[in-house]
Amino acid sequence: MSESFNDFFEENALKVSGNSAAPAVEPPKPPKSRKEMRKRRRRGQRKRLIVIVSVLVVLALIGAGCFFGYRRIAAIRAVNEYNKSISQEFKGKAYGTVYFTIEQGQDSLTVGRNLVKAKIVKSAETFAATVSANSATLYPGTYEMQYHMQSADAVEILSDQTKATGFLDVKSGERVSDVIANAAQLSGIDESEFKSVIDGGGSGILPAEAKGKFEGWFEPGQYDVKSKKSASDILKMMVDKRIAKLDDLGVPTGDERERILNIASIAEAEVNSKDYYGKVTRVILNRLDKNMTLGMDSTVAYGNNVKSADITQAMLDDASNPYNTRIKKGLPPTPISNPGDDAINAALHPEDGDWLYFVTVNLQTGETKFTDDEDTFNEYVQEYKNNNADAN
Repeated sequence: MSESFNDFFEENALKVSGNSAAPAVEPPKPPKSRKEMRKRRRRGQRKRLIVIVSVLVVLALIGAGCFFGYRRIAAIRAVNEYNKSISQEFKGKAYGTVYFTIEQGQDSLTVGRNLVKAKIVKSAETFAATVSANSATLYPGTYEMQYHMQSADAVEILSDQTKATGFLDVKSGERVSDVIANAAQLSGIDESEFKSVIDGGGSGILPAEAKGKFEGWFEPGQYDVKSKKSASDILKMMVDKRIAKLDDLGVPTGDERERILNIASIAEAEVNSKDYYGKVTRVILNRLDKNMTLGMDSTVAYGNNVKSADITQAMLDDASNPYNTRIKKGLPPTPISNPGDDAINAALHPEDGDWLYFVTVNLQTGETKFTDDEDTFNEYVQEYKNNNADAN
């Protein structure tokens, strides 16, 4: 093998003639054996590995430099942002007293701008950033604040719902009497002014189908009563929202609208779970179809201005109470509360069934059972009594 390699290079070697100063370039000597070839190949592999490792080391050094450089820049930026935020806060102690109102649906930046206008905080952007940094929720209402507050202190107050005043919270199932009592307290308007409008039939406020009665015509929700100057303005605000909601829900107008509110108000008062509203409304309709009395304790309680739990036997036997559906057939004269969306939808779309009776057998869980059989109904009544006795 070695002799054949030598013969090949001797025959094909380049020859340089003349007196050229350039030395003759000799080709690399071929390996003398396969062992030598493997050795050269390993040396080449080692060289390539060294080059790769060197490149990786250089890249790692460059990456480390970039990382620590970025951290350094980030730290400088953080310091600058902190210094900037400090400059966007009032110096010294807060002072005085000022009332500030957050409207329903306002975002943190809008609230911040209003705070700046009221001279409560210095920067709307800093206030909004503080809200975001603390994952705080700003609640509508009127708050007692101070001038020249720190953003963090302002956020602490405005995110505490217990410190909010001035917003009337009308709940599903509340009666008009409860709503106006709360409205009077929050607005500072005497309750007698509310009663005067209500007793006067609400001219210019109520729709014709209400027939001068406000019960059922207040839309549940929050209302800024401090911004209104009269009882009429507050009442109209709640009725207008109720009408708009009924339109949105597709409730027919005229007498049918009042009827739907009446049925929904009973369903809202009789059970404490929206899962049962559709069945209760079906019971009401079935009993009306069969010319039966509704037999609802909630209506008797309403007519006596008491809670259902406070009904006495004398109340149940009182035929002079127009809301006594134990004795009088048909729906009561008016709704008995301000029903919410779920109850109204249930009155619009009652469940299918032959039920004529229902009993809430467990007052703790609200479990309610339905039947079309009077004997089964009596069994449910006994189950209710047993559960109630155990609870006591």
